[in-house]
Amino acid sequence: MNTFEAVGSDADLVAQAVRELVRRTRFPVAFGGLLSRGEVPVTSIIGSRTRSLEGLCVQPQRGLGGRAMTELRPRMTHDYGASRQITHDYDGFVLGEGLRTLLAIPVIVAGRPRGVLYAGAWDGPPVGGVATAPAMQIAEELASELRIREEVERRLRAAVPPSPSPSLSPAHREELRESFAELRSVAALVEDQAVRARLGDIERRLVALSSPAPLPSASDVHLSPREIDVLSCAALGLTNAQVAEELGLRESTVKAYLGTAMAKLDAPTRHAAVARARRDGLIP
Repeated sequence: MNTFEAVGSDADLVAQAVRELVRRTRFPVAFGGLLSRGEVPVTSIIGSRTRSLEGLCVQPQRGLGGRAMTELRPRMTHDYGASRQITHDYDGFVLGEGLRTLLAIPVIVAGRPRGVLYAGAWDGPPVGGVATAPAMQIAEELASELRIREEVERRLRAAVPPSPSPSLSPAHREELRESFAELRSVAALVEDQAVRARLGDIERRLVALSSPAPLPSASDVHLSPREIDVLSCAALGLTNAQVAEELGLRESTVKAYLGTAMAKLDAPTRHAAVARARRDGLIP
């Protein structure tokens, strides 16, 4: 069973995995990171006695972790300093912490290394598979979360064309507006901040698609996310009751948001507010 909370950034997921390594194994020290620009910067460290591990960046094929990533399987040494099976590029970090036993577990997504997790001890190793098995499970759980995130991102990228269309037919423009309103409704229910940020990027691209060129803002109007939610639904001709049902709000709350949006846009009616918001590039 996956015990990860799918919130925050990828680095937050690594931090969860490192905490789980200490909690679910007998290793007192754990650290790790994800592959970025050809190397793995260690972004999370738990249980260390010194600051020697800070700043460690591991390259594939170098050191114990690099070998684990290259071979796509865990690697362990019971005497790091004397090991002849690895390069010793990172002795200053590992031996600086005084680690003797070190286990490196690659994080594998779609058959490729995405990072590496380490579990270490200053003396002899914990008892065999009692520590190794849960460490491998944690790496698999992390890989599963990363795989899900990458698939979500891929689908979001595919949801909207990468570049604005020079012109849209009335039917396509209406479909774009409906998509924007639906996306706002979905985003309001998402708690994962990283996913919400991605949805925000998609929303901005949808707005850009409504015009062949970015629309210059005619004012300093700033609508709240909920005001944009309500206006985007109102732009489809929905009544206050229908908007409330779509967004999971009270009808009185919808009226309040619509009223503040109209005031900010200096619009006497909801239709004028929608037109002004479109002209200022706030909604498609």
